[in-house]
This record gives sequence, C-alpha cells and structure tokens, in this order.
Amino acid sequence: MTGPREAPTPFFGSTVWARRVETPLREFLRTETGSAVILLAATLAALAWANVDLPSYEALWGTRLSLDFGGSGVSQDLRHWINTGLMTIFFFVVGLEARREFDMGELRDRRRLILPVVAGLGGMIVPIAIYLLINRGLPSAHGWGAAMSTDTAFAMGMLALVAARLPARAHTYILTVTVVDDLVALCVIAVFYSEHVAPLALLAAVAIFAAMLGVKARGVRHGLVYAGFAAAAWVALFKSGVEPVVIGLAMGLLTYASPATRGDLERASDLFRLFREQPTPELARSASVGLSNAVSPNHRLQQLYHPWASYVIVPLFALANAGIPISGEFLTRALTSPITLGILFAYVAGKPIGIAGSTWLVSWLSRGRVRPPVGWAAVAGGGTIAGIGFTVSLLIATLAFSGDGLEEAKFGILAAALCASLLTWGVARVTAMLPPRLRAQALFGTAESIIDLAAPVDPDRDHIRGPKDAPVTVVEYGDFECPYCGQAEAVVRELLAGSGDVRYVWRHLPLHDVHPSAQLAAEATEAAAEQGAFWEMHDLLLDHQGNILLPDLLDCAKRIGLDVERFRRDLESQVGVPRIEEDMDSADLSGVSGTPTFFVNGRRHHGAYDIVTLTAAVRAARARAALTS
Repeated sequence: MTGPREAPTPFFGSTVWARRVETPLREFLRTETGSAVILLAATLAALAWANVDLPSYEALWGTRLSLDFGGSGVSQDLRHWINTGLMTIFFFVVGLEARREFDMGELRDRRRLILPVVAGLGGMIVPIAIYLLINRGLPSAHGWGAAMSTDTAFAMGMLALVAARLPARAHTYILTVTVVDDLVALCVIAVFYSEHVAPLALLAAVAIFAAMLGVKARGVRHGLVYAGFAAAAWVALFKSGVEPVVIGLAMGLLTYASPATRGDLERASDLFRLFREQPTPELARSASVGLSNAVSPNHRLQQLYHPWASYVIVPLFALANAGIPISGEFLTRALTSPITLGILFAYVAGKPIGIAGSTWLVSWLSRGRVRPPVGWAAVAGGGTIAGIGFTVSLLIATLAFSGDGLEEAKFGILAAALCASLLTWGVARVTAMLPPRLRAQALFGTAESIIDLAAPVDPDRDHIRGPKDAPVTVVEYGDFECPYCGQAEAVVRELLAGSGDVRYVWRHLPLHDVHPSAQLAAEATEAAAEQGAFWEMHDLLLDHQGNILLPDLLDCAKRIGLDVERFRRDLESQVGVPRIEEDMDSADLSGVSGTPTFFVNGRRHHGAYDIVTLTAAVRAARARAALTS
C-alpha cells in the first residue's frame, strides 16, 4: 500500500446534497435573515424620499401602467402592480414553505400541527381584539386586519440579530407560526378586503384553477403550463374584485416537497455518465431532465423564487409603501390616533399575549401531552418578535385606509416593529442572566424532539465508538470513497477527543454510482469486524481513500495485524453484505441520500459539519437530554 495521504484538514462545508437539497429550512432562514437588512434599508430609503421630495415619490408610484389585449386588459398604478402583481410571487414562496413544512418539516408529524396553528390563531385574535377595543365605535374599526400579521422576513432577520441565543428549534417554531399567520391573513384579505365581487369572473377563476388541477392529476410537469394557468387565474380574480395574490398562495400549497431519493440520484448519475461518454445535445437534455427530476418541484421553485421574493420584491414593496412624511404636526396627530395606537398595542402587547397565552392554554388543556418544542422563554421571545408586522400589514392597510388614516396606520406598523425588536432583545438579555440549568430549561423546554433516524441505535449490532451509555449519540452515514467523509473524519475525531460523553456510530451508505470502490471498502471493514478490528480498518481506509482496491485492502489487513487469509475468505464470501444492505435500507427510511449525513440523538443535523457547528449541536442535545432525564 502506498504511503499515507496528507492529514485531512477540518472541513467547514457540506456535501452538495446537504447544501442543495437536504437543508431547505436552513436556506429559507438564511435568505430571510439576509433580506431583512435590505428590507430595512428600503424602508429607511422610502421614509427619506417621502420626507425630502414627497411629490416625486407619489408621482413615481402613482404612474399608470396598462396591459391591453384587444380592448380588454388590466390597468393599475405602479404601486398596485407591486402590491397585487409582484406580491403574488411573495405569497407563492410562503405557500411553498408551508407545503415543505407539511411534507418534510416539523409538521410531517401531524400531531405537531395543533400547537403552531392555535398559537398562530391566538397571535392574531388577541391583537385584533385589542385594535377593535381601542377603535370601538369608530369608522377606523374596519382596518382591524392591519393589526394581525407578522412579517416573516423582518421577524427572522431581527431574531438572528437580537435573539441569537434562542435554539434553532425556536426559529423553526416561530417560522411555522408565521406561516400559519400568513395563510390566515390571505384568507382575511380575500374575504374582508376584496372589492365588490363579480360572480362570473370569480367563477371563471375557479374553472381555470380546476382545469389546472386536472392537468396536474395527469402528471404534467412543465412549469410554463402552470405559469399560464396561474396568470389566467390571476387576471380572472383581478376582474372579480377578489385580491389576486391568493392565487400565489394556492399554487405554492399545491407544490409537493420530498427529499431526493437514492434511486433518483443514481438514475441522474447514469444519465450524466451517458452524456460524459457521448456528449450529444439529446443526451445533454436527458441528463438535465434527470438531474431536475431528482429534486422535488418545491425545492427547485423555492430556490428559484425565494431570493427574488426576499431580496427584490419585498424591499420594492417597502420602498413603494413605507414612505410617509413625518412632521411635528403629524407626530402629534399619530400619537393620539386610535389607528396608530390600536396597531401599536395590538402588535407589541397582543402578539406575545396571544402566542404565549394560547400555547400555554393548549398545554394546560392537554395536561402536558401537547407541549411547545422549545422552552417558555423561547416561546415568549417568539411572541415578542412576532410583533413585527410589515409586509402583509402594509398591504392590508393600503386596502383598508386612505389619506391621513393610511399614514397613521403606516406609522403604527413601523413603530410596532421597532418596539417589538427592543422587547425581544430585553427577553433575550433576561434569559441570558438565568442560572445555566434554568436557562437551558427556559430555552429548550422538556418536549420530546421529533426523531428523524428511522432505525434506532442498537448497541448489540451497530459499530459504536465511545461510552455505550453516553447521553449524546452521533450517527454518521458514510462512504469510504467520499472525499467529504474523509474530511469530516478529522472533525469527528476532534469532537470525540473533546467530549467524553458522546458515542459515535458509523453506518454504511456506499454510493455505487459515483464511488465504484465504496462497496468493496465497506465489505472490507465488515470482514475486519469479524476479527474485532472494524475501527482499525475504518480509520485506515479514511486516511487512505485513494487506495482501496483489493491489493490495498489486503495490505491494510496485514498492517493492522489481521489473519490475511481469513480476511480474504470473508471478503470473497461477502460476509458483510447483509449488514451493509441493512444500513442502506435504514438510510432510505431516514431520507438519507448523500454522505456524510449526521444524526444527533436521532435528530438530523443540517448544515455544516465543522467542529464548531457539530459541537454546538452536541451541546444542545446534551442539554435537552439532561432536562428530560
């Protein structure tokens, strides 16, 4: 066997599969967080523009644009094209994320749907009640819809800035609540804030949507076909008087999400290999289709549209709608206006009371059987950050108000966003000052975590390194020929060296289509395991990934002191194949299609697997285990 390679350096990335397919929620959160900065900049720019040159601001967004086809078409000013046209794409992305959570996220366990739905509804009903109480008997009471909806982009961005200590599950829980929030808000817009409804146009929209469902049922996958149906339904809804943005949400909810299966990836690899051998246009098209079909439509469309929605459409919406001229006279009027005060108190007080109160009520009524996935400090922090209402609130405000009322509503929305951010920062600071164990309980709670690992670790079967009764278990599905697994191995060894209460489990997932020697290498470790030397062979193969042909494996067996002839016989008789196939079956059941894939206490680890990230995941799992023990 040739000499050892250079020691692998710690890896700070993730595999293509993990980065592109298996971490959609993390990508969603990262995009929302990044776009919050641009959204804030657009809001400040709108305020500055409106206060420096209000006539030019109103003139631009009041520009009339018309689309006319044979005497029939759509005509709106530029602001309304953004509010009802481009914002349809924003709500399409919201629908995609809601469907993804339902198919693959926390809500795939349908029992977990109850709490975020109730919390989302409670977080809307209480603010509405506060607004109506302040505006009782006044004409402004009809604007209650502007006081109920959380802005996902701002909330996630501010959560990262002022509440970084909250656990990742808090981000997921809050995101789920805001998705419910957006769904209900769209229903409110369609029912309460649509103009006089034209029945024939509405019937046409329903017929177009039904026709699209028929096409979908026949398995048509061409995006342009659905884009045409969506455009036609949008026009029909616009003509009917119903807010057409609802078609975006409906289209998103219909787009299924699923992980890339190993079979789909292998077929894509085969098609690409054919193209590599004979690069013709036909095979290039076939390979492209194969690669595209390996990824669910939800993932593809979200990757395509989410950055545009977050970085362009929502900031453009803010630029067109957030501009209000602020003067001493205006501030005096706004600070005493029931519209401003109703929105401000609805968000700053109503949101946390509604979300935390309804969460507590469900937990109490279920006698603890239904509990939030995080601690009560995280629930309270989520409630205060949900007080940032912007995008949907401004949209409803433009439908409900005009003139001075609209300006006062906008000011209330902006003031509430600022106050909610400060209140969230205060909750985070108070939580950080708690004693360690109490702080952990306040952040993580005692609810059982959803388990992603289909086959539990079996000490009598699995290859385990570390204490067998350790409170934290790290499972890796790996491939001995995968370069990412070789790089991650250095991180795993460092993690185990620095953590005496972690047990590590290796499970096989040889990717035959891209690593032709991976299966043989996996069988070699099982042949070595027959002589009690699994880990010795495991370490040697990962340190010499470029040398795993049969002569190299026999040399490895000799170097670690095995009976080489017995090793050869076991390798030739494939004694390890049944075990490897069991591991591969468990990988399929757990939705694993790429390597390396890690699970920490049964929970899938998404994102990077550098030492800092993995250590943080282990630390969080250790804290949860201590609370539930």
